[in-house]
Amino acid sequence: MTEPAIPTVDLLHLHGTSSEQREALEAIRVGYGHYGLVYVKNHLVSDVAALYDRFQAFCDRPLADKQTYNRGDLWYQRGWTPPNTEKAVVAGGQPDFKECWFAAPEHLDPELVAQYPEVCADNVWPSGDDAFPSLYTKAGHELHVAGLALLKGAARALELPEDAFTARCVGGPHIFRMLRYLPLNEAQTRQDILWGEEHTDFNLLTLLPGGRFHDPSGAVAKAPDDGSGLYLRTRPTKEHPEGQRVRGTAPAGCIVSQVGQQLEILTGGTFLATPHVITAPTTPGWSRLSAAHFVHLHSHQMLFPLERFRTAETVRAYSPPVLAGTYGIKTLVDIGLAPSAALDKLGYRHYDRLASIRQREDGTR
Repeated sequence: MTEPAIPTVDLLHLHGTSSEQREALEAIRVGYGHYGLVYVKNHLVSDVAALYDRFQAFCDRPLADKQTYNRGDLWYQRGWTPPNTEKAVVAGGQPDFKECWFAAPEHLDPELVAQYPEVCADNVWPSGDDAFPSLYTKAGHELHVAGLALLKGAARALELPEDAFTARCVGGPHIFRMLRYLPLNEAQTRQDILWGEEHTDFNLLTLLPGGRFHDPSGAVAKAPDDGSGLYLRTRPTKEHPEGQRVRGTAPAGCIVSQVGQQLEILTGGTFLATPHVITAPTTPGWSRLSAAHFVHLHSHQMLFPLERFRTAETVRAYSPPVLAGTYGIKTLVDIGLAPSAALDKLGYRHYDRLASIRQREDGTR
């Protein structure tokens, strides 16, 4: 199978000459519309090697130490996520073989802090590493800025107002996550175990700065085989009804940007959320570090195709409308990060008041 030619978007060209702008907007239209992703150059995102070093040092800490940063009470949206916690919606119950760290690099709307206390909690940082928070938030912020530039380009590519997407995500629950995919033993390498099951992200846009492999000694090294790492699935076509599997290795100096479910819904499927999977090596003892920044809609925004993209078909496909915050809670339950009791937060929760009144009333008879 011929490897698809994933478009590369030059962020400088979004404000360049007329021909450069046309080229960049066409790359976004084709990339997000057919492949669900683009490669991005001139993104101004700094090298994340030093941050990976710090995260690896944290992962090397004793389990008891790491457990002090296990914030299941915050639905793992801050601090450390233990291995075998998160699972993809279509994973058949198999959790991902990874450990993670979550933090928010951007300012949060104070209203959301009050209304979504688990999703919009204060950041948690590991003790004993004063540089980790600044490196972390710097990388997350730079990826966020690149994401906003791409969203403005995406709006222009669809002939929408430039702020059609960015105005809807100011102060939202954007989150930057670091991941370490765990070494497999020899028996596990023969069991077709995936580091991360195939899934689509539920946010607006995802930015990936590129990962790195560690050999069994812990040294940074090239992938041990051609089959391990990030793979993405393109939009199904007549020629490829299941889509095409694409290795998510960006050209040198580029990052990857992929479409999330929120952007798919707003565009009525014009831009398609990108299915992706993390495959494990067939050689035991190898691990992989990676990172992802998730740009989200503000939690008060309605998830439904924008008026321009509403047809009988898209209305059926993406009904009923739902608040982005409600959608997020439901998804966190689906993937095993939030407890099912979190769904009790949706809707009216004060029936006990009437029950209490009636109980007192019965007591006076």
